[in-house]
Order: sequence, then structure tokens, then C-alpha cells
Amino acid sequence: MFTIRVYGILLNELNQVLVSDEKIRGDFFTKFPGGGLEFGEGTRDCLRREFLEEMNLKVEVGDHIYTTDFYQMSAFNPTQQIISIYYYAKALEPIAVPLRLTPFEFDEDQHKLYETTQEIESFRFIDWDQFGEDAVHLPIDKVVAKLLKNGGIPV
Repeated sequence: MFTIRVYGILLNELNQVLVSDEKIRGDFFTKFPGGGLEFGEGTRDCLRREFLEEMNLKVEVGDHIYTTDFYQMSAFNPTQQIISIYYYAKALEPIAVPLRLTPFEFDEDQHKLYETTQEIESFRFIDWDQFGEDAVHLPIDKVVAKLLKNGGIPV
């Protein structure tokens, strides 16, 4: 079984990288915004939908950055292989969700939601100078972070 995930690399005007801090079933992950491809959906449509669902943010999906080229088992289901696709994303409007300053900074409402869903997330920007493969947790995200840092800030 394969799971296809689509992620966006969104940089702001201060050359900061947007990340999502997530608590899922007791585990903590910092990753790029995005999520799972649904049946009948294109990858770019998936990324636009994920930004709308997670951040209520309309984005323009830009150039392709990377598609997984190695075996990666799912962190949540050992019978599934993950294939991740990464694109640049550009916000088409101001970000309205609260942006946090520290990792895994969740408010009271989010903690209540976690009791029901076992999943919560918050968003923050990381300065380009502080960003790198150690800033994210998932193995494929680390590959992409390293590629981005080695290539410099995209134009």
C-alpha cells in the first residue's frame, strides 16, 4: 500500500519558512504544511485544499521541488510506504491563523480538541538562518530541507 502526501514550502517576505508543529496520538512532529492526496485529486489541487483546510489560506502552487526517490515506511502504519511530493507555495492573502513563536505552542481550545481528535497543529515561521534539516522531524522533510539550504533561498 502507498500513501501519497503533498507538501508546500512557503517563504514569507522576511525569508522565513512556514512549518507546522503537530501533536498526533502523543507524538510531536515539526513538518511542512500539507497532507494526504485524496482519490480523484491532482497533487496541486491537494496542496491548495490542504492549505485551505489547515490554515484557511488560499495559495498559489509553484514549481515542483522534490518527489521521494527512496523507500520510506509510514510513521503511523508499517504496512504503508510514503511517497511525498513537494512544491513551492505562495500565500495569495494574509495569513489569518495564529502564528506561534515557539514549537508546539498550543492554546487551551487546541488542547480540548486534542482530547477528541488526538491531533492538533499550530504554525510558525523559522528564520532562514535557523532553518535546516534539524528543524523538521520527518525523514523526507529532512531531505527537502537540506536541498533547500544547499540551493539557497529560491527566487
